[in-house]
Amino acid sequence: MNAFSASGLEVKFQKFDRDLTLDDEFVIEGYASLFGAKDQGGDVVEKGAYAKSLGDGRKVKMLWQHDPNEPIGIWDEIREDERGLYVKGRLLETVARAREAAALTRAGAIDGLSIGYRTVKSHKNERGLRCLSEVELWEVSLVTFPMLPEARLDGREGKSDTLQDLAQVFENARQTLAARKAR
Repeated sequence: MNAFSASGLEVKFQKFDRDLTLDDEFVIEGYASLFGAKDQGGDVVEKGAYAKSLGDGRKVKMLWQHDPNEPIGIWDEIREDERGLYVKGRLLETVARAREAAALTRAGAIDGLSIGYRTVKSHKNERGLRCLSEVELWEVSLVTFPMLPEARLDGREGKSDTLQDLAQVFENARQTLAARKAR
């Protein structure tokens, strides 16, 4: 079907006669951010940093490699838990790049998650790292190389079965106590 936009450019679209369905291979989940973990830019996200942004009703976009011209799906669930920012969503099978992303994630070639945000409140900690206490979350992308190497698709909500994960829990608690004492 053809139509003309306000600019006079021709726009082509096709109305689907059936409901779209998604296969299980198009569902992705994992942690896009971990509390207390230093990323490669020297930033640390504090627990609660996303709360205000997630509560404002804005839809967080799912992008490919942070490219605003490449939305590839929708996030059905985004929430903070004790570990970090948990996301679960669907790649849209009618989007060519999403089908490619599904194939790449299934093969293990892509497994990184990364956040796009604006810093609202931050402070330096005793180690000189920038601690993000409030951010405005815009998007979560599937990426090849996440800024936080631990931000990955893993398909297991609440996964915490390694010594590194346990050490992270203790570090988060230590930082929370230190921040409270400093106030």
